[in-house]
Amino acid sequence: MFESRLVDRFSRTHWSVVPILYVPAVSLCVIYGLAHHGLSVAMSAALFATGVLLWTLSEYVLHRWFFHWVPPGRWGERMHFLVHGVHHRWPRDRYRLVMPPAVSIALFWGFLGLFILAVGPRAWPLHAGFTAGYVFYDVMHYAIHHLPPRWGWHKALRQHHLAHHAPRLQHERKFGVSNTIWDHVFGTY
Repeated sequence: MFESRLVDRFSRTHWSVVPILYVPAVSLCVIYGLAHHGLSVAMSAALFATGVLLWTLSEYVLHRWFFHWVPPGRWGERMHFLVHGVHHRWPRDRYRLVMPPAVSIALFWGFLGLFILAVGPRAWPLHAGFTAGYVFYDVMHYAIHHLPPRWGWHKALRQHHLAHHAPRLQHERKFGVSNTIWDHVFGTY
């Protein structure tokens, strides 16, 4: 995909990298919030759940209005292809389904910084939930494309997301990957 083999290598990521990096990060964020900021377990659990919900909305917004946005000109077409078009061109590519660590690590710290600015010490469990939502999203996206569905909810999400890949729908409907909540709310189901 890239002229440089080095850049191409860094654009490929095995699905297991996401939980390997971020399950410990989620745990450390929760522990840090509890141990160093005196947050109660109940408050931390509520903030964690809020973070997961916030992730689901972010997933929808990013997928609908950023990943499917094609800025004008050749640069815009290239940017869109690199960010998301490659996935629609090769949806069965096992190594281009999850975000490369070079990007996701920067976003992890960027969102943590935004949450700290917004809610102070409550950011730690909030960010843990947000990150846990991201992990579920990336692992589920891999499962949707590469694993046979074993449960009804997995089958339903798979049908929902694979319908998004249909040429007539891919820029208009079914933007949720790990959930369909916001597709229902925004009428894109």
